[in-house]
Amino acid sequence: MNIAIVCYPTFGGSGVLATELGKALADKGHSIHFITYQQPVRLSGFHANIFYHEVRVPTYPLFDFPPYETALSSMMVDVINNHNIELLHVHYAIPHASAAYMAKQILKKEGKNIPVITTLHGTDITLVGRDKTYSPVVTFSMNESDALTAVSDNLRDETYKNFVIEKNIEVIHNFVDVDRFHRKPVDAFKKLISPNGEKIIVHASNFRKVKRVDDVVKAFMLINKQLPSKLLLLGDGPERPYVESICRDCVSAENIKFLGKQEQMEDILPIADLFLLTSEYESFGLAALEAMAAEVPVISTNAGGLPEIIINGYSGYMSNVGDIEDMSKNALLIFKDEATTNQFKANALAQAKKFDIVNIVPQYEQLYERVLAESMLPSS
Repeated sequence: MNIAIVCYPTFGGSGVLATELGKALADKGHSIHFITYQQPVRLSGFHANIFYHEVRVPTYPLFDFPPYETALSSMMVDVINNHNIELLHVHYAIPHASAAYMAKQILKKEGKNIPVITTLHGTDITLVGRDKTYSPVVTFSMNESDALTAVSDNLRDETYKNFVIEKNIEVIHNFVDVDRFHRKPVDAFKKLISPNGEKIIVHASNFRKVKRVDDVVKAFMLINKQLPSKLLLLGDGPERPYVESICRDCVSAENIKFLGKQEQMEDILPIADLFLLTSEYESFGLAALEAMAAEVPVISTNAGGLPEIIINGYSGYMSNVGDIEDMSKNALLIFKDEATTNQFKANALAQAKKFDIVNIVPQYEQLYERVLAESMLPSS
């Protein structure tokens, strides 16, 4: 199949999943055309079946805000016309679903019917999409898509709850390439971080308020009082200056390191002993899944879709949002002895394998085949 994928190229979960999906499909022989405003961060190296098309938005004094959506629609039309695209798969509803609808209508005038699949990822539904400024367009665009998918049962339910959706939303869970993340840790790297064998605790996010990264620091401080440990904070975002200010003033400051944005998470996660996620809401929790694939147990909140991937008391523990005392207590339970720690690590890997890329990508292929077949049926 010739498939065009539209996504954000950033470190967020939607862009990561879209890119990894495209790479996996390319490995299976499909031709994949990425359409976005810069090369996705997870798209590196040459692949004969992968093509990247950059959306450029001309700047004119007339526009206070460059019309990205219009440029995106035009690029979709261009790529579909010139590369025999059979299907358009857009990730994150805003503005990709509405831009795809416009492109589809333009192509229909030219006698081409391009099916559009929209995958919902999280804040496009639970935050931005619910804003009255965007809600009518988001609702319309979702209903005009030929198929709708969500990355978790929780996100599907939230979509039905907050929007008037006239069609079925299929759940195809996020996935992880277990082979990529399950690798032997680099001992020299681990010793550099914890020279005296301290436990390494990792958090990774985009440092938005919803991630409650200050709770990560507070929970770590409680853990650090009881157990020699180090905290690695990966990522960047608007809350980072605030979190850094908290760390400078805390007694555990020398044990906390900010590593910034990291593209090669598979090089870092294997050295970790625990992954800490304190979010107020996660539509799925891809970072937690990647940690489990690296054989790292997870301490998280029980928010959103996290209970769909983390089994409490098996692959980690879940606590109520803001309950840093319970999180620290659970972390110490995992570390109470070596046998317990090793069991949690093995369980984390076993749970991650349920979401292995080899199990999930065929679900997308089946969806593509079905939507393509339906698009060829005569309209009533």
